[in-house]
Amino acid sequence: MTELMSSGVELMLAGMGIVFLFLAMLVVAINIMSSMVQRFFPDAQALVITAPVSSGIDKSMVAAITAAVHQYRSKHRQD
Repeated sequence: MTELMSSGVELMLAGMGIVFLFLAMLVVAINIMSSMVQRFFPDAQALVITAPVSSGIDKSMVAAITAAVHQYRSKHRQD
């Protein structure tokens, strides 16, 4: 029974070591690729997509929704 447990612990440690080494190599590879991209494409900026402002919503509808939300929150306030 002791031999079986020690074999299981050895297998567990070997598996955890392999996973740790793989993840460490993955982190190193990602850092290398990131530095290469920054070196060769320094002016690349992230695209910022803004949602267009819709003016099709009636202002009275917005006011009604705001009042309803305020009333709901005042009645269901959690202390």
